[in-house]
Amino acid sequence: MKAEANVKYSIVVPLYNEVDNVPPLYSKITEVMRRMRESYEIIFVDDGSTDETFKVLAEIYDKDGHIVALRLRRNFGQTAALKAGFDLATGEIIISLDGDLQHDPEEIPLFIAKIEEGYDIVSGWRQERTDAWLTRRLPSCIANWTMSKLSGVELHDFGTTFKAYRREIIQDIQLYGELHRFIPALASWSGATVAEIPIKDSPRQNGKSNYGLSRTIRVLLDLISIKFLLDYSTKPLHFFGPLGLIGTSLGTILGVVLVFKKLILGEEIMLQHGPLLFLATLLILTGIQFLSIGLMGEMVARTYYESQKKPIYAVREIKSRRKKSVGAPEQTVKDLSIGAGASFQ
Repeated sequence: MKAEANVKYSIVVPLYNEVDNVPPLYSKITEVMRRMRESYEIIFVDDGSTDETFKVLAEIYDKDGHIVALRLRRNFGQTAALKAGFDLATGEIIISLDGDLQHDPEEIPLFIAKIEEGYDIVSGWRQERTDAWLTRRLPSCIANWTMSKLSGVELHDFGTTFKAYRREIIQDIQLYGELHRFIPALASWSGATVAEIPIKDSPRQNGKSNYGLSRTIRVLLDLISIKFLLDYSTKPLHFFGPLGLIGTSLGTILGVVLVFKKLILGEEIMLQHGPLLFLATLLILTGIQFLSIGLMGEMVARTYYESQKKPIYAVREIKSRRKKSVGAPEQTVKDLSIGAGASFQ
């Protein structure tokens, strides 16, 4: 069976050592999408699994023309795996969900219905979580509250992968680090509208969770960078400039006072006010450095997004029925590295 030429929905599922979860997840997604009676594709991204996840995907691919199976060369992380799936997606609406069966595919139509109301992004909200309270729920609650306040996007749950996007929105966003959870914030910066719907949070049935408390630290560090990117990515001088002006001004004022004491009052500056002299010098130099950083940042910001050509993932193998070019035979593409902006038509 050939894949649909015009795809309405793309389902993107990142996987890492989920060999036992793939068959039931595939069955559930397929059942839901067939009821939708619209063209669809399911893009499974194997993020360097060490078990037989991709072997199972290959078997499913051979039986179902709606499947695209992508295998990364190593474990690049969830953000890179999602980005790889987004780059391959051709659907008008893209839905992402985890591969551990904690997201119920039966809720996919709820996301689509909300998107069709006019929103650009619809995010799931796990109101009643089943995770451990100390290691997962408490850090998540703190991180979500902080992200909401800093980004200005009123979401209760930034961390869930279960989201729906309009294709033109998600494929214009560059992802790296742990930025997949900040997509609503990044998209809202460019004017995207974001909505939230409650979802179920089912306990994991098979396999082992790949999340841990250490990820919270990385998320908080990414949050700092996101806050800077949202507010100052195109105007870094507005961040560094005030610091530079304050430091330079205070240092100059202090220096003028010391010069007055030396020249007019005849005081021995080094003996009586040595520490203040060093402080004035330090403030002036620091202020100049901040201003210089801001000016260099302004120049870099002009070409920042265009200059990010380095791929954040490398593909080992793709199984897809899409034609490489018009009139080309169906084929399996292997050992192909894809850049962050690449796509298959």
